[in-house]
Parts: sequence; structure tokens; C-alpha cells
Amino acid sequence: MTGAVPWGVTVTADGQNTAGGDDAALEAIRERIDDLDQRIMQLISERAACAQEVARIKREADPAATFYRPEREAQVLRRIHGGNPGPLDREEMTRLFREIMSACLALEQPLSVAFLGPEGTFTQAAALKHFGHSVQTVAMSAIDEVFREVESGSVQYGVVPVENSTEGVVTHTLDRFMQSPLHICGEVEMRIHHHLLGQDADGGQILRVYSHQQSLAQCREWLDARLPQAERLPVSSNAEAARRAAGEAGAAAIASEAAAELYGLQVLAANIEDSPDNTTRFLVIGRQPSGPSGQDKTSLLVSARNRPGSLHGLLSPFAENDVSMTRIESRPSQCVNWEYVFFIDLEGHAQEPRVARALEALRREAELVKVLGSYPKAVL
Repeated sequence: MTGAVPWGVTVTADGQNTAGGDDAALEAIRERIDDLDQRIMQLISERAACAQEVARIKREADPAATFYRPEREAQVLRRIHGGNPGPLDREEMTRLFREIMSACLALEQPLSVAFLGPEGTFTQAAALKHFGHSVQTVAMSAIDEVFREVESGSVQYGVVPVENSTEGVVTHTLDRFMQSPLHICGEVEMRIHHHLLGQDADGGQILRVYSHQQSLAQCREWLDARLPQAERLPVSSNAEAARRAAGEAGAAAIASEAAAELYGLQVLAANIEDSPDNTTRFLVIGRQPSGPSGQDKTSLLVSARNRPGSLHGLLSPFAENDVSMTRIESRPSQCVNWEYVFFIDLEGHAQEPRVARALEALRREAELVKVLGSYPKAVL
């Protein structure tokens, strides 16, 4: 009686073992991979050298030159996203190039980006998604501080939340644009997954749940069903919630997996958000405007004249010039009681002829028109 054939070994009809042939084929593939890795490394190094040459030419022409161009980066990432032949998913391929571009830009001009902290917030994750991991992220304790850091020149850019698909706008961000001279330079869209974090894997007795007020609202149904007796305590950020839960017995936090790793917590329950399509939109703010990328948005702050039909007068220039309006929000003007301003998002860049015509007509109708920024639509 012959012995059993080992698992994974193929025996032909005449009893020949083909494992040696398989080993040879695998070795050939591995050698091919090694060769490709070497070529990829060489090409990335060549790209980095080109970035350094770009920096040299720019500095010679203008010592105060701007190196980060949102419109250029968006065009490159869109080309990668649309031209990826597979088998890698195009989102994965685009993320790889995002990191290559981030590392190359760091050779030209290291970027510092302020975000609503502390470490481990979704806003920090949005900053890294947009700029890549070669930037320095600087945590701020409030949205106001993010604006001030960018305005003062202490950092080049900031990232702030502006709206959530279930809870609506972040009013403090909109209000801050009324006084700020900064421009919106980009946007980031993040699918938000909330996890219940705690010190013990079994959960123990949870008496308090910390989180940002919006996150508590986004997980209301889950909390009502699973932890109806637990006190819900709003804090400045989800990362701050995780920090507190790490130091208090009987406390849990609603936060991200990154916050769990940062503060040494266990994920007690994953994806507890009430809406599976929970998405937050963030804005990138800076001191310089962005040029046209070909697929852009424009954000406006508009104040209506105090007369009948004024709102119709604000909206008609967009329809007349075939400009799509994607969002409109009203906020108190902060100048006169019972007067309101409107925040409007449009399709297109302010330099496009049809958008420029609409803005010109809008200025004739409105008391105030402030272009907050024209910027590339989110790619990732």
C-alpha cells in the first residue's frame, strides 16, 4: 500500500510528483516581483528628484513660491483613478499615489496642517486622507483655533468639519467664515464609523458614555436600545472622549478605531451608528485660492437686500446661467437682529465663464457676495 500524498502535491497519472515544477514557477514569479520592486523604487526616486527640481526652479523665480497646488494634485489623482487597469481597486491605487505625492511634496516644502484635535479625531483622519501621511498634523482644541493658526501663518492649511449627512451643518464652521479672510482650498468626504470603546473587552458595567454631541446624536437609537441607563456626556471631540474613558472606571466612549489604538481601549461594539451611510464633509482652508481643476465647486456667502422677492433674486442668476446649486444654508448675520446670510455651494469654478456671469448678476441683486473659495471636488 502506498503512502498518502501530502496536501498540495500534485501527482500525474504515471505517478510523477509535479511539486518541483510548481516550486520553479513560484521562484520565477518571486524573481519577477523582486525585479518590479526594484524598478518601482527607482521610478519613485526619479519622481522625487523631479519634485526637488521643481522646488529649485520655483525658489529661484520666487523665494515665497507656493508648492502645494490643490488643483494640480486633484488632476493627477483623477487621472490615476480613471486610468487604473487593475487588478488593484482604483481607490487603493489612488491612495498609493496620494502617499507618493505626499512624500514628494515633503521634499519640496514640508506642510503643517491644523485640525480639530486632540490626536485620533475624524478630522485628523480627514487631513491625512487629503494630504497623505508625510504632512505634520497639529492638533487644535477648537474650530476657532484652527482658523487662527492658518490666518497667522503658523501652519499652511487647516481642516474643519462642515456638515454631516445625518445631523446637518456644523454651524460654528459656517459662522467663522463670516469674518475670516481664508479661502476654501479643498474638501474631504469621510464615511464615519462609530465604535463603543472601553477598558475591558467584556464591557463591564457602563455608567457613562462620552462622545462629541454629534456622535451621540448619530448613535442615539443604538444607545437607547443597548445602554438606556448610561449617562451621555458630550465632550469637545471623540478623541477626548476616548482619553476620558481610558482613565475612568465605568466609562465608555464613542470614537474611532484609531482612537482606541491611541488610548489603549478595546472595541466593545463596532459600527454602532444609526445610519449606514453616515458621511461627514470636511473643508480644507488656506491663505491662497485654488485654480481650476476641471471638476470644481464654489462656496459663497450671500446677504440678501431687505426687499420683497430678494431670495428669488439671489437664486435666479444660477438658473439663468445653467449653474447647479448643490447646497444652501441660512445663518443669522451676526450684524443685525433678524437678518440672515446664506451659504451656497455651486458646481464649477469662479473662473469658468458661466459661473463668472452668474456671480456678476448675483452681485447686482445681493447686499453682499463673498466667494469663500473655488476648489477641486473630493477625489478619494
